[in-house]
Amino acid sequence: MSANTHTLDFELPNVAAGPDVLSLATIESDFMLLLLQRDYYCKVCRRQVQSMKRRYDEFESRDAEVVSVLPDPPERAEKWQRSYDLPFPLLADPGADVGDEFDQPTRFGALGKLHDMVGRMPEAVLVDLRGDDPDVTYTHRGSSPADRPEIDDLLQRIDRLAS
Repeated sequence: MSANTHTLDFELPNVAAGPDVLSLATIESDFMLLLLQRDYYCKVCRRQVQSMKRRYDEFESRDAEVVSVLPDPPERAEKWQRSYDLPFPLLADPGADVGDEFDQPTRFGALGKLHDMVGRMPEAVLVDLRGDDPDVTYTHRGSSPADRPEIDDLLQRIDRLAS
């Protein structure tokens, strides 16, 4: 899947590490791992960002930036940041625009699209930022709240891209 199928030019408020407003242009890494979360209340989302925090140095050593996107207002994202002190960007996307741009999966049809907590599923998107145009090289669309890629698998994918 090539980046020309996505706009990838989002600009969202960031409540964690990095600039106050994050856009693709502000990311100076070779790779970006975009984690599209379900919502503020999702326990599996919370565990995922904590796991990413514990292993963040492994992403940094590969020149890969982890960016977590929460489809909630900045105030809720700030509560996550106060709880978890994430070393990577945590973006507030109350309109779920980035999730919609990447066709973040939902369950329960129209009802799921209306209520993130019930319907929105997690998604992980790996983007190669080294060329002139960002290139989406891998997408994992969760079919359930717990359906997420393993960190080791993501690191291996970055290693393969880098070599």
